[in-house]
Amino acid sequence: MSNENIYDVITIGAGPAALSAAIYTSREDLKTLLIEKGVIGGLAAITDQIDNYPGFAEGVEGLKLSDQLRKQAERFGAKIELDEVQSIREENGYKIVKGYGGEYKARALLIATGSDYVKLGIPGEQEYYGRGVHYCATCDGAFYKDKRLVVVGSGNSSAQESLFLTRFATNIDVLIRGDHWKASDVLVKEIEANDKIKVHFNTTTEEVVADENGKVVKVRGHDKNTDKDVFIESDGIFVFVGLKPNTEFLQNSDIKLDEQGFVIGNKDQETNVQGVFVAGDVRSGATMQIASATGEGAIAALRMREYLEELNRK
Repeated sequence: MSNENIYDVITIGAGPAALSAAIYTSREDLKTLLIEKGVIGGLAAITDQIDNYPGFAEGVEGLKLSDQLRKQAERFGAKIELDEVQSIREENGYKIVKGYGGEYKARALLIATGSDYVKLGIPGEQEYYGRGVHYCATCDGAFYKDKRLVVVGSGNSSAQESLFLTRFATNIDVLIRGDHWKASDVLVKEIEANDKIKVHFNTTTEEVVADENGKVVKVRGHDKNTDKDVFIESDGIFVFVGLKPNTEFLQNSDIKLDEQGFVIGNKDQETNVQGVFVAGDVRSGATMQIASATGEGAIAALRMREYLEELNRK
């Protein structure tokens, strides 16, 4: 392994938590590498508008915020490598991160891989992914100008993305398996005031139906009140039913995960493995908020600096 692949700090992931940490570590002359398998900025980068991040009175585009965080980290010397981590291991006091592009070595490691969209697991979902089935309104909403859409989910993401999709679609049917919204009151009031959106409570989503040409034409749901199936004409379906942690690469490691697969960390962002820290949406108990993620990244960076200073004194 060349010296080029040896770092003081490696962060797995390059979302807000990792970028925040990298700003701190690289600014203090700690050689820092971020390894990212997807989009720099993570889910924040594909969020159309972020209204609750401090310092932006009119809100900020997710991609713009992510780009600013990246530039700030790179300004202080942080390096970003596009690669997918397969595993991590200990070797002679170092953390060895194995990716498809090679191996990377560091004395301190931050897990900040964030989370991904939960799938429904229904017929047609996988078959028509990307051509009728979507999980990112800002990525794919523009394809549905003057079309009908179905949105699945009851939380803030579902409400926010439904409102965003009204920029393009003529009609949006929201399917909610329970009897009420779990979104904030402000968003629910906006939904109720929007004539383009119709909400179906107590309705599960059972199947994505396409025509003989593979074009999505309707969604089959099930009305729990009547115990009957309902068919809603639609040109596409957007699913927002939750997030799952990106921790597959940790399954055979010594790092403790909770029952859902999130990384367990203490108030100092430390995991059960010395020298390995965690921050952001991948942490068990995380708030799933960008502001919290950047704060956790800063805490982790300060703790990693202290950890490295202790190692240097030994």
